[in-house]
Amino acid sequence: MQLFNRSVSPRGLTAFAFEIVLVFGSLVLAVHLHGTDDLAVVIWKLVVITALCQLCFYYVDLYDFNTVHSWREMVVRLLIASGAAALLLAAASLAMPWLVLGHGIVLSSLVFILVAIVAWRLIFLHIGGASPLQERLLIVGTGPSARKVARLILDQHDFPYRIVGFIDDDPAMVGRSVVNPRVLGTPADIDRIVREHDVGRIVVGLADRRGRLPIDELLAAKLRGVRVEEPETIVERLTGKILLDDLKPSWLIFSDGFRARRLTRLVKRTVDLALASIGLVLASPLMLLTALAVRLESEGEVLYTQDRVGEHGRVFMLYKFRSMRADAERGTPVWAADDDDRVTRIGRFLRLSRLDELPQLWNVLRGDMSFVGPRPERPFFVEQLAEVIPYYRQRHAVKPGITGWAQVKYRYGSSIEDAREKLRYDLYYIKHLSIVFDLTIVFDTAKVIVSAKGAK
Repeated sequence: MQLFNRSVSPRGLTAFAFEIVLVFGSLVLAVHLHGTDDLAVVIWKLVVITALCQLCFYYVDLYDFNTVHSWREMVVRLLIASGAAALLLAAASLAMPWLVLGHGIVLSSLVFILVAIVAWRLIFLHIGGASPLQERLLIVGTGPSARKVARLILDQHDFPYRIVGFIDDDPAMVGRSVVNPRVLGTPADIDRIVREHDVGRIVVGLADRRGRLPIDELLAAKLRGVRVEEPETIVERLTGKILLDDLKPSWLIFSDGFRARRLTRLVKRTVDLALASIGLVLASPLMLLTALAVRLESEGEVLYTQDRVGEHGRVFMLYKFRSMRADAERGTPVWAADDDDRVTRIGRFLRLSRLDELPQLWNVLRGDMSFVGPRPERPFFVEQLAEVIPYYRQRHAVKPGITGWAQVKYRYGSSIEDAREKLRYDLYYIKHLSIVFDLTIVFDTAKVIVSAKGAK
């Protein structure tokens, strides 16, 4: 779930909002039934516990409807999250006795929460699939781009879209099935189809529009209140990345975004300075222990330095704790691979936990990097990738980051295709850069670390 950018999931946000009320209400009910505390006295405790429960729900992907789209999967994840919340609350109560609610209240509230959320989700899943609540979508074209959009829509569960059918130039195609829905007509039939099927959105998926774009029909639909979009726009919304296939420079130039305000950049830099300073102080004992562990396991320098390409193509020196053997690379640079035998035992743990990235707080303090941004790549690879991947150098429009949108959405990359896929996420981040978006990426980064899906 991404907040306040164009990939907002209406279903995820709706479920999140309702479940805050359900969790808090369940706690209030438990306190009232036990009658052990004055509600006005414990209200702030209930707020803290509600936030803890919601955090656990978020971290088991309970609000990702592409992952949780069946009631069985929902129940399993809800039980896991509830168990984790109970354990965390017990641990927190030992450390902070003032958080204790009273004997039996937590157990009762957990039962109420489980019953309330299971009932709500079953209703929500049923209502969410109801036809009247779905936005009807018409796709103009039947080529590869149109089919790709159709498959994405059919495979996702976050956005309430329903494809009513396709439009094709060839009258002989009418009635034939494309992906799943049928071809309903030719461009001349758009107005009729919009009225008959109550279409709310049209996606123009024509690969070659010269002489084929039904301008009059699309304009008439737009004037009726129908949204008309290009494939890049809806793919961006559905996937949180920018479609590079056949992407035209004009789309990048004229589309919304790609214009972080000066105030946004100033606030982002201020936050970076504050967090890097605090982080270096708080993490110094951990960094000392990490350095000691690296030094004891293998010979060589504790810190690993490497040239990386930063904002506007400027090369800077990046610092990391060494996670490979001292002789891991000689001569031509090579990509790290899955189960790389050059990685030490301590190094593997450091990569999964992201502890090897801690020295980059110094890079943030110096202004080479930000907390959030595209991961900086080595100059050797940048030159290679820029030759084969369109728009690759555009990722250097912002400062690189310790973590980023591509890092939390995609696995560790070790090939040109991986770099291409990560660029799709990087460009999306640059387009929608904001402080709130950065905060959601930081939360997702913590989830990636906790789930042991960190860098390899």
